[in-house]
Amino acid sequence: MKTKPVILRKRAAQDVDETIAHYLGEASAQVASRFIDALERATSHLGRHPASGSSRYAQELGLAGLRDWPLDRFPHVIFYFEREDHVDVWRILHGRRDIPAWLRESSV
Repeated sequence: MKTKPVILRKRAAQDVDETIAHYLGEASAQVASRFIDALERATSHLGRHPASGSSRYAQELGLAGLRDWPLDRFPHVIFYFEREDHVDVWRILHGRRDIPAWLRESSV
Protein backbone atom coordinates (compact mmCIF):
# COMPACT_ATOMS: atom_id res chain seq x y z
CA MET A 1 0.00 0.00 0.00
CA LYS A 2 1.24 3.43 -0.93
CA THR A 3 1.65 6.02 1.81
CA LYS A 4 -0.50 9.08 1.26
CA PRO A 5 0.78 12.55 2.08
CA VAL A 6 -0.88 14.11 5.12
CA ILE A 7 -1.82 17.72 4.42
CA LEU A 8 -2.89 20.10 7.19
CA ARG A 9 -5.42 22.74 6.29
CA LYS A 10 -4.65 26.26 7.42
CA ARG A 11 -6.83 25.94 10.54
CA ALA A 12 -5.20 22.63 11.52
CA ALA A 13 -1.74 24.22 11.19
CA GLN A 14 -2.96 27.06 13.43
CA ASP A 15 -4.18 24.47 15.95
CA VAL A 16 -0.68 22.99 16.01
CA ASP A 17 0.98 26.39 16.41
CA GLU A 18 -1.40 27.34 19.24
CA THR A 19 -0.83 24.04 21.03
CA ILE A 20 2.95 24.34 20.79
CA ALA A 21 2.78 27.92 22.09
CA HIS A 22 0.60 26.73 24.97
CA TYR A 23 3.03 23.97 25.95
CA LEU A 24 6.00 26.32 25.66
CA GLY A 25 4.28 28.89 27.87
CA GLU A 26 2.62 26.60 30.39
CA ALA A 27 4.91 23.57 30.50
CA SER A 28 8.33 23.35 28.83
CA ALA A 29 10.17 23.02 25.56
CA GLN A 30 10.45 19.28 26.27
CA VAL A 31 6.68 18.90 26.48
CA ALA A 32 6.24 20.90 23.27
CA SER A 33 8.81 18.67 21.58
CA ARG A 34 7.02 15.53 22.79
CA PHE A 35 3.77 16.92 21.38
CA ILE A 36 5.45 17.44 17.99
CA ASP A 37 6.84 13.88 18.11
CA ALA A 38 3.40 12.45 18.94
CA LEU A 39 1.84 14.45 16.11
CA GLU A 40 4.48 13.21 13.66
CA ARG A 41 3.89 9.59 14.72
CA ALA A 42 0.14 10.00 14.34
CA THR A 43 0.31 11.65 10.92
CA SER A 44 2.78 9.01 9.74
CA HIS A 45 0.34 6.31 10.85
CA LEU A 46 -2.56 8.04 9.09
CA GLY A 47 -0.57 8.33 5.88
CA ARG A 48 -0.04 4.56 5.91
CA HIS A 49 -3.46 3.59 7.33
CA PRO A 50 -5.94 6.41 6.69
CA ALA A 51 -9.03 4.24 7.26
CA SER A 52 -7.98 3.35 10.82
CA GLY A 53 -9.53 6.39 12.49
CA SER A 54 -12.94 6.44 14.15
CA SER A 55 -15.95 7.83 12.32
CA ARG A 56 -17.94 8.67 15.47
CA TYR A 57 -18.36 12.39 14.69
CA ALA A 58 -19.21 11.94 10.99
CA GLN A 59 -22.84 11.09 11.60
CA GLU A 60 -23.38 13.66 14.36
CA LEU A 61 -22.05 16.46 12.18
CA GLY A 62 -23.36 15.22 8.85
CA LEU A 63 -19.82 15.09 7.45
CA ALA A 64 -19.54 11.81 5.59
CA GLY A 65 -16.03 10.43 5.71
CA LEU A 66 -14.85 12.44 8.72
CA ARG A 67 -12.50 10.39 10.90
CA ASP A 68 -10.54 11.09 14.06
CA TRP A 69 -7.34 9.73 15.52
CA PRO A 70 -5.97 10.43 19.03
CA LEU A 71 -2.41 11.44 19.76
CA ASP A 72 -0.44 9.18 22.10
CA ARG A 73 0.11 10.68 25.57
CA PHE A 74 -1.65 13.95 24.69
CA PRO A 75 -5.33 14.82 24.97
CA HIS A 76 -5.50 15.93 21.34
CA VAL A 77 -7.39 14.45 18.44
CA ILE A 78 -6.70 14.74 14.70
CA PHE A 79 -9.83 15.20 12.55
CA TYR A 80 -9.37 14.31 8.91
CA PHE A 81 -10.79 13.00 5.65
CA GLU A 82 -9.17 10.38 3.47
CA ARG A 83 -8.97 11.68 -0.08
CA GLU A 84 -7.96 9.72 -3.16
CA ASP A 85 -4.41 11.07 -3.15
CA HIS A 86 -3.86 12.44 0.39
CA VAL A 87 -5.10 12.69 3.97
CA ASP A 88 -6.86 16.03 4.51
CA VAL A 89 -6.45 17.19 8.13
CA TRP A 90 -9.16 19.64 9.17
CA ARG A 91 -8.43 20.24 12.84
CA ILE A 92 -6.24 19.07 15.70
CA LEU A 93 -8.21 19.73 18.86
CA HIS A 94 -7.97 19.13 22.57
CA GLY A 95 -10.31 16.27 23.38
CA ARG A 96 -12.04 18.16 26.18
CA ARG A 97 -13.28 20.95 23.91
CA ASP A 98 -16.77 21.02 22.47
CA ILE A 99 -15.65 19.01 19.45
CA PRO A 100 -18.86 19.32 17.40
CA ALA A 101 -18.90 23.12 17.82
CA TRP A 102 -15.23 23.46 16.81
CA LEU A 103 -15.68 21.22 13.79
CA ARG A 104 -18.80 23.08 12.66
CA GLU A 105 -16.70 26.26 12.77
CA SER A 106 -14.18 24.58 10.45
CA SER A 107 -16.77 23.55 7.90
CA VAL A 108 -18.26 27.02 7.43
